[in-house]
Amino acid sequence: MTLPNRRRASRQDEGFTLIELLIVMSIIIIIATFAIPNITRIKRQGNETSAIQSIRAIVAAQLQYQQTYPANGYACSLAALGGDKGAAPTPAAAGLLPSDLAGGQKAGYTFALVNCNKVTINNQDQYTSYEITAVPQKVGNTGDRGFCSDDSQQVKYDPKGGTACTQPIQ
Repeated sequence: MTLPNRRRASRQDEGFTLIELLIVMSIIIIIATFAIPNITRIKRQGNETSAIQSIRAIVAAQLQYQQTYPANGYACSLAALGGDKGAAPTPAAAGLLPSDLAGGQKAGYTFALVNCNKVTINNQDQYTSYEITAVPQKVGNTGDRGFCSDDSQQVKYDPKGGTACTQPIQ
C-alpha cells in the first residue's frame, strides 16, 4: 500500500466527519419542527375529549344526586358531588365523582357549577337548575374550546375557549 492510500484508510476509520454530523442534526431539527406542533395539537384534542367526558360524568352524577336527595334537587358544587370513597355518602359529599374532578381541575381544564337556581320549598332550599362549565387552564395550550352543559343534559362548546357555549357537540 502506498503512503497516500494508508492516510485515506486511517482517516476513514476515525468516525464521522463534522459535515456528516451537521447533516444528521439538521435532519433531526427538521423532523422535530414538524412533529412537536402535532404532538401539542394531539394533547389539546385529548384534553378536550377528556373535558367532554367529564362534563357528561358530572351530568350523570347530578341526575343520581337529584334522585338520591330529592329534597335538595341538584348539587350546586362539585365538592357536593365528590367526597371520600370510604365515607358514607351525604348531601354535602355524595361520593359520585372522583376526587380530581370534584376538585375542579382535570386534564388541563377547570370545571365549575354555576348559575344554580335555588327555590325554597317547605323551608328547604332546593336547586332546580344548574350549569357546568369547563374552560382550558390556558387557551391554545391545554385546550382550544370551552364546554358547557346544564340540566337539559346537552353539551355545547365555545370555540374561543370561554363559557359562551352555543354550538352543540355532535
